[in-house]
Amino acid sequence: MLETIHAIMHLVRSRQHRSLRAAQHDLAHMDVKVLGYFARHPGATQSDLAAHSGRDKAQLTRLVRGLRERGLLDAEADASDRRSTRLRLSEAGRALHAALHVDDGRLAEAAMEGMGDSERAALQALLDRVRANLEAGQD
Repeated sequence: MLETIHAIMHLVRSRQHRSLRAAQHDLAHMDVKVLGYFARHPGATQSDLAAHSGRDKAQLTRLVRGLRERGLLDAEADASDRRSTRLRLSEAGRALHAALHVDDGRLAEAAMEGMGDSERAALQALLDRVRANLEAGQD
């Protein structure tokens, strides 16, 4: 089962990479993941991202710096803790994320082609249970 999940994710990432290259966004997979995180969690910190992703802080620092330099992320000092920086998508970042989201929607529809609503709901419920089981075992 885990091999199948891995193979599906490999196919998804491959299609996402092709879509990024075709659209000439010049973004790496992790750039897209970081943009997605701050789209879902505007005002989060880089530490929040590190805790969520489990990625190396130095790697994330480089990714965030690059996205800020490209004008895709805006940063502001936290009002209650000046050592902390709150990040959110810039206007350009929101537009780019919206375009990427459309591509992901097409990919999701292609993946679910031929499945009815009840099959999609059952698959989602089963995957949610697998994830919960694995998260519960993270002691």
